[in-house]
Amino acid sequence: MGVARLLSASCCATGLALLGYILVPVWWLLPPLAVVAGLGAGAIDAGLNTYVDKNFNEDLMQWLHASFGVGITIGPIIMSTGLRVTNSWRAGYIVVSGIQILLAVIFILTVPMWNIKDTGNNSSKKKDSPDNIDYPDIKKCLSPSLGQTLKNYSAWLSIALFFIYTGLELSLGHWAYSLLTESRGIAPASAGFWVSAYWGTFTIGRILAGFLSRNISSIKMLEGGVILGIAGSILLCWGPVGWVSLTGVVLIGFAIAPIFPALVSSTSYRVGRDHSSNTIGIQIAAAGLGAALLPGLAGVLARQMSLEVIPVFILSLFLIFYILYWISYKKREACT
Repeated sequence: MGVARLLSASCCATGLALLGYILVPVWWLLPPLAVVAGLGAGAIDAGLNTYVDKNFNEDLMQWLHASFGVGITIGPIIMSTGLRVTNSWRAGYIVVSGIQILLAVIFILTVPMWNIKDTGNNSSKKKDSPDNIDYPDIKKCLSPSLGQTLKNYSAWLSIALFFIYTGLELSLGHWAYSLLTESRGIAPASAGFWVSAYWGTFTIGRILAGFLSRNISSIKMLEGGVILGIAGSILLCWGPVGWVSLTGVVLIGFAIAPIFPALVSSTSYRVGRDHSSNTIGIQIAAAGLGAALLPGLAGVLARQMSLEVIPVFILSLFLIFYILYWISYKKREACT
C-alpha cells in the first residue's frame, strides 16, 4: 500500500469508528466499532514507527513519541471542554473523529512526499547510529518473511521488552492515584496533581530527548532511563513520607520518557536491519498486549494483597526489563 495510503486508510477507519460511536442506536454495535478503531490505531502506530526508523534520525523518533505525550494531554481537554460546553460526551468524539478524517485526507494528498526509499545507508542517520553498524553476513538476509523473523531469538527478546515496558508505563499511570490516596494518605487534590505531573514529566522528557538524541545514542538514553527508573521505583517502594513517594512517581515519569522511542530506534541493533520492519510491527502489537494485561495483573495483586504491592510490581518490571535488555544486548544477532 505504501505508508501514506496505509496511514490514510487507518485514520479513516478510526475516524469513522469514532463517528459510529455517536450514531449507533444499540450497545452491541460498539464492540465491532472498537475493533475497527483498534486495528486502525495499531496500523498508524506501526506504520509511523517503521517509516521514521527507516528514514530519519533518532531525534525525530523522540519527537514522534513526544507528540504522543502532547496528544494524551490534549485528549482529555477536548473531552472535558465538549462536556462543559454541550453537556454531551458526543461533542468530543465529533471533534476527534473530524481530526482523524482530516488527517486521512492530508495523507492521501501527500503520497509523493512519503516515497523516501530506505537505501540501507540513509544520510539522515547519524554515523554512530545502530542502524549504520556493519553487521556480519547482512547481505545474506533478503526480505525475510514474518515466519523467518519469528525464528530469530533476538526478535522475541525485543518483543518481550515492549510488552514489559508498556505494561510498566501504564501500570503506574493507572494505579498511582489509588496508591497515593488510599495507602499513602495523600490528599486527593495533591495526588491528582502529581499523577498529572507523572505524564507531564513524561512528555517533557521526550521533548528533551529529541534534542539530546543528536549527541547521545538511543542505546545510552535507554540505559540511562532504565537506571533512573529503578532509582525512582526504589524511592516509591520506600516512601517514608509523602514527598518521597511523589518524587518517585515524577522521577519514574521522567526516566521512562525516552525508553519507548529509543527501543524502536535500536530495533535493528538487536535483531538486524533485515528483520527490523517485521519486528517493529510485532513489537507495537506486544506493547498493546502489555498495556492490556499488566495493569490488570497489578490490580489483581493489589486486591489480593494490598496497594503497597504496586511499587514492588513496578520495580520488578524494571528489573525484568533490564535483564531482558542486557540479554538482548549480549545475544543480538545480525540475521538468522
